[in-house]
Amino acid sequence: MLRWVVAVSFFAIALWTLKPDKLDDDQALPARNAFIATTIAFFIAEIGDKTQVATVLLAAKYSPLWQVVAGTTLGMLAANVPVVALGSRFASRLPLRAARIAAALVFLALGLWALYGAF
Repeated sequence: MLRWVVAVSFFAIALWTLKPDKLDDDQALPARNAFIATTIAFFIAEIGDKTQVATVLLAAKYSPLWQVVAGTTLGMLAANVPVVALGSRFASRLPLRAARIAAALVFLALGLWALYGAF
């Protein structure tokens, strides 16, 4: 049953990926709301991630706690800041329609793979 649910989920995400985002160009977004939304989305996406599991295990073994938290935070920054910087630099050159189609095809392939595994 789980494989069927996973396959259907991948198919749904493939369809959803094809739908472009709607954002009015003349509407200015408040920076504070974007920061809060990004912070919440990042926190939710990272819950249960292996990085957080490793942080909890390291915090249980080593003290003081602030050093463990500072180390994992700096490690995440070192991994993510270059990606964000390069992404913002090249975002205008990325053909979004092609990226949406490629992502949808990847999710479709994953759904077919999961469906194949269900049989």
